Amino acid sequence: MLVLTRKLGESVTIGDDIKITILGVRGRQVRLGIIAPQRVTIHREEIYFKIQEENKRAVTATKEDLAEIVSIVREDREKLSDGGNQINTLSRKETNENMNIKSKRGRRIK
Repeated sequence: MLVLTRKLGESVTIGDDIKITILGVRGRQVRLGIIAPQRVTIHREEIYFKIQEENKRAVTATKEDLAEIVSIVREDREKLSDGGNQINTLSRKETNENMNIKSKRGRRIK
């Protein structure tokens, strides 16, 4: 870890396009100003870790979640075909119910 000492109003540059300036010091808190391109995302560390946890949780599906999705798809298939070439349309209520089913973890299944 690189450790630098800066005074109020002084800056640190990272690469060619990121600049961090000390804007204020109040007790144990330091206010930073950051200039960076829009493509660079900047988060407080605790927020960054929460985002990472949510992303990991979002990509893990349980067998029960997948079984529930398969069941819904099968039910919809049966409703859509009545043995011939005609297609029955699902009622708005049935469609909304299927779109709003939540897994046991509380995530919305689309």
